[in-house]
Amino acid sequence: MSDDPAKAPDVASIDWASWQPRDHATLLFAITDGQVLLMRKKRGLGQGKINAPGGRLEPGETARQAAIREVEEELCVRATGVTYAGEHHFQFRDGYSMHVAVFRATGYEGTPQETDEAIPLVVSVDAIPYEEMWADDPHWIPHLLAGERFCSWSIFDGDEMVDWVCDVER
Repeated sequence: MSDDPAKAPDVASIDWASWQPRDHATLLFAITDGQVLLMRKKRGLGQGKINAPGGRLEPGETARQAAIREVEEELCVRATGVTYAGEHHFQFRDGYSMHVAVFRATGYEGTPQETDEAIPLVVSVDAIPYEEMWADDPHWIPHLLAGERFCSWSIFDGDEMVDWVCDVER
């Protein structure tokens, strides 16, 4: 097991039991009537990419609370029917690391609005623009859409996914 996760050649080389992420964050996918609420990020990690709303936890906040707050801040809607879906462990070769709790919502109240952080996109679950998303997304989002819980571990070098492993509860 690697003492320095950023130098690990693959997921199996990292001691995930002692791994400590720099940040804890969330993603929330609101899925209703065969459509999913996404956004194009205007700033920060993943700027220009399409993703679900989400962001870093604030002190004293649970992951679920953060996910709901971030949807409100980024797209001006309130997620409804929010449930836990899975989690990601991201290790970047530059040393950055992040644990992401992922949630699914059965809907949202309000009309998505553009903000300083994001441009809203509502797309069919059959037309998700994976080519404009993070490299791991096409591998695990189908599990989320199928209602399966998952846990993944990834190594990234910038935007390139170097290695990835995912456990899925069916």
